Amino acid sequence: MSLKKIVIDPITRIEGHLRVEVEVDENNVVQDAWASGQLFRGIETILQGRDPRDAGLMAGRICGVCTNSHFRGAITCVEDAYSLKIPKNAEIIRDLMAMALFIQDHVVHFYHLHSLDYVDVTSALNADPKMTSKEAHKYHENPFRNSHSHYEETLKKLDTFVKSGKLGPFANGYWGHKTYKLSPEQNLLLISHYLEALKFQTKVSKAVAIFGAKTPHPQTLVVGGVTSVADMLNPQRVNDYLFIMKEAQEFIQRAYLPDAKLLAMVYRDEIKAGIGRANGNYMSSGGYSFEGERKLFSDGVIYKHDFENVQDFDPEKITEEVDRSWYDGSTPEQEVKYTDLNSDGSLKTAKNDDKYSWIKAPRYDKQPMETGPLARLLISYSKKNPLITSFVDEFLKETNLELIDICTSVGRNAARAIESIYVCEYIFKIASELLQNIKYYDTDTWTKYSFEALETQTQGRAFLEVPRGMLSHFINIKDAKIQNYSVIAPTTWNATPKNFDGLRGAYEEGLIGLKIEDREKPLEVLRVIHSFDPCLACAVHVIDAKGKELAKYKTTNVAF
Repeated sequence: MSLKKIVIDPITRIEGHLRVEVEVDENNVVQDAWASGQLFRGIETILQGRDPRDAGLMAGRICGVCTNSHFRGAITCVEDAYSLKIPKNAEIIRDLMAMALFIQDHVVHFYHLHSLDYVDVTSALNADPKMTSKEAHKYHENPFRNSHSHYEETLKKLDTFVKSGKLGPFANGYWGHKTYKLSPEQNLLLISHYLEALKFQTKVSKAVAIFGAKTPHPQTLVVGGVTSVADMLNPQRVNDYLFIMKEAQEFIQRAYLPDAKLLAMVYRDEIKAGIGRANGNYMSSGGYSFEGERKLFSDGVIYKHDFENVQDFDPEKITEEVDRSWYDGSTPEQEVKYTDLNSDGSLKTAKNDDKYSWIKAPRYDKQPMETGPLARLLISYSKKNPLITSFVDEFLKETNLELIDICTSVGRNAARAIESIYVCEYIFKIASELLQNIKYYDTDTWTKYSFEALETQTQGRAFLEVPRGMLSHFINIKDAKIQNYSVIAPTTWNATPKNFDGLRGAYEEGLIGLKIEDREKPLEVLRVIHSFDPCLACAVHVIDAKGKELAKYKTTNVAF
């Protein structure tokens, strides 16, 4: 069998630097795949020797998209090391910031990072505004900004882009590709929401900043709690947050969720064919409790799509290997060991011990896992979490799909949309707890402690569910300083290389069996990869377990 390799480098519309190579047969069906993190980042080394109380401010710089997630992960990790229990108000404020980030991240991912894999912009130019209005009513009884004039205005904007030649985000697309299935009116409908989502995401960012002081890189999270006391006690600030979230809920109900249903209906054949389905291993650490012991997300582990048998999540089963990553796994230090590319510029993948990615290989009980909104949905639904069940049932009923159908590229989009409306629903219940506490004079936001009285040698860890999936932070403290620090981000799990076990991660497994219509325009590959919402800045890290110096960098002032 003659095989040909297709290389996509870089994958665009993601955060960070990702390269994907697929090997196809004479029928253009993918037989093997390799996902490679292409940018080295030694972010954990910066934290070594620092005061543990500064971990959040520095770890938050791991990524400009997931900034709040890493900030909280680091702070929670330090609190675990010192056995500090934060006040309930602080936990609620952190949750409100996180919930707003979930919504903002999911909407931005769908419209601005992924929708153009399914939406043909050039086709939208042929749409009939009146027919577009009728089309929108198929997916919601009261569609978002659904008027002839609105769609006419959107068409004018698109036409202006085309005539000016400055296509901006619509440049270099595979427009006219055979696998685009939306009608001109459906394309126009989603493009109109694409443009509306640009304004949406700026408003939701303001909601995060109300309690975080700013975003990205909030400033109010500290070891022991939060500092945004004045914002919590100011009715106007709380009301501003709730007003923004109410607007966000309306957009999700009337635009985002209906668009996810539209996509699921039009691409039903791809869903039923299992396009983008990975190995069926899913993992969630759960979290976001309210009203006592109830949690928004259930923890658990699913193997091989066995939804009837959800295992308990056990962090002790997590390992991280580097056999096929550009590190030296023969020493405890895991020093950098970059082996370069082949002479033709392709990854070295011919042998099962070739190294081909800066991403390490995390395993749970020796298995690669998929994490993210899909994993959370499957685990929470399978464990009959009453908070999410009705949302999933409604979507499946309206689209005539089964639970296994959600385990696909289009299904991952559906999972994010379902999660978004679900999170919106409970944001207001979480906020009501905060207001209730204040009403009864519980205004604590910080646990007082004396740093000098804390242990000088200890370790801690944190497991959080964040927009892209399960995030883990680990810290070792010695002589009251950070000795070592490590992060396993959601993309580290999903984009894992094969490692010595030869097992593909979710990215690579999701590509196997994929039929590519045009080798020069591998749109099908992008659809699978984008469905995971990659964040390579979060995924690529290095740690020296012995505190050994790995590299020195010097900066100088340069006049421009």
